[in-house]
Amino acid sequence: MADRSGAPPRAWQRMISGRRLDLLDPSPLDIEIGDIAHGLARVARWNGQTSGDHAFSVAQHSLLVEAIYARLNAKACAEWRLAALLHDAPEYVIGDMISPVKAAVGPGYEALDQRLAAAVHIRFGLPAVLPATVKRQIKKADKISAWMEATQLAGFTEAEANKFFGKPAPDMIGDLKLLLRPPRETRAAYTARYDELLAEIG
Repeated sequence: MADRSGAPPRAWQRMISGRRLDLLDPSPLDIEIGDIAHGLARVARWNGQTSGDHAFSVAQHSLLVEAIYARLNAKACAEWRLAALLHDAPEYVIGDMISPVKAAVGPGYEALDQRLAAAVHIRFGLPAVLPATVKRQIKKADKISAWMEATQLAGFTEAEANKFFGKPAPDMIGDLKLLLRPPRETRAAYTARYDELLAEIG
């Protein structure tokens, strides 16, 4: 809907880097890893309804998912591990919605998420649409992370978490820990992991 001047509504957001990202038609050229890390480190998982002095951020979740994905796929190339790290990257501008809210919003949210994800992938040298097998394995790691977060931080019983996310095999969790960090530390850890994967890709 246009405003009273007849101009279309603003559909872009200015990033901390100074970039202007059009949310409806995102350009890979306007996407920076620093903006992603900065935003995700400040977006809370579970709408912030978790225990601890700091929110468990989407950046922390993404680091955990990448670590779990690497356990599930010991021979995975660095490109697919980078895809796992970036799996929730669109949330640096659209935020994190819990599943019940996504269902209520409908297909519009998913379409927006997919457009942003494609632009992120292209920006960092990945296919706009990931291979189905890779996407499934990242989703599996995502559910294991959600199970850990639900039982350790979000107040779910194991029975509830098992119902919604599936019970993970113990070896998929092993010594992985949920670390609550302030945004500055999380942003640095996310950026450092990105740099490590990029160096491995060459």
